[in-house]
Amino acid sequence: MSWITPEATCKPEKPIFICVLSNTKTAHIPKLSAAGKTAELTDYTPAGDAELMETGNILSVPVLPMTPPLDTPTPAIMTSSALRLTGVPYYFVNSGLIITPEVPYIDLVAKPGEDIREKIAVHDPKGIFERAKAEAEKLRAETDHVVIGESIPGGTTTAKGVLNALGYDGEVSSSSNENPLALKNRVVKEAMEASDISFGSLREDPFRAVEAIGDPMMPAVAGLVAGFEGIDIVLAGGTQMAAVFAVIKHLGLNTEKISLATTRYVVEDKTANFMEMTGDLGISTVYTADPGFGKSVLPGLHPYETGTIKEGAGAGGAMYLAGLFGVSQDEFRAEVENFCIKIKAGQ
Repeated sequence: MSWITPEATCKPEKPIFICVLSNTKTAHIPKLSAAGKTAELTDYTPAGDAELMETGNILSVPVLPMTPPLDTPTPAIMTSSALRLTGVPYYFVNSGLIITPEVPYIDLVAKPGEDIREKIAVHDPKGIFERAKAEAEKLRAETDHVVIGESIPGGTTTAKGVLNALGYDGEVSSSSNENPLALKNRVVKEAMEASDISFGSLREDPFRAVEAIGDPMMPAVAGLVAGFEGIDIVLAGGTQMAAVFAVIKHLGLNTEKISLATTRYVVEDKTANFMEMTGDLGISTVYTADPGFGKSVLPGLHPYETGTIKEGAGAGGAMYLAGLFGVSQDEFRAEVENFCIKIKAGQ
């Protein structure tokens, strides 16, 4: 039985993986994001994820990105393991980081996102989009299949805001087993009031939706998709990438060759309605990856099975690539376990 469903059998010749790294000060709202041991440490999470994927360790951050209360290691352990097993070339894109990683990255010269309750959440989203598009156009000749992930704490809240502004209802997932939906809903409501936005009022103006209530990861991914138009693209992530797909759709870009890939932890999240949301958006294919952590020898990975942290750093898309390359679930899980033992995480 395949651990990636639906099973993808057509292996591309020149796949690449891209992870967009961003921050939004929305993550500083207490108890909103679990993508870090404290609200302040979420500033370091994207940089830590990139360093972990590139070097197998953390360099510029004070602590390995983990999710409390059990210090479950970041989903970047899955992304890193999949990239090692496949050898797929990868790139990091800085789209508004507060803390930059000590690894190579493409710089979009974007400012970090503000708290969405401010008048402006994202500075110059059109400029970010155009610079990302230009970078993708430079890479077009290198690839026939692109997987794009993200690392941005607080991103499910901004995703909900943009989805609502574009006229899509539904509940978003969370990086925690206790999804703070009431808090997210309140923050989004306050943000929409602050920017004089009502449900669906920006359907014809997605850049304004991002500017008012989104985050800087969104225009970066949308711009990359525009630059890679005509190439098969997989958006690697859950509700955050659903929101990006909505932006892409309302910008009028061609979505025929765009699919999503995420983990089964997002799909099975009963506090959200991910599959209903993707259906409303008209996303034709959603790949679901199951790393089988319930069978892991490391107790620190078991919380994934109960919904304590679900997705991030393009983990679902990276596992999708591993499946394309013929890696089995057991082989993948063993690689993750060995990596965790090496970095003393999940034990």
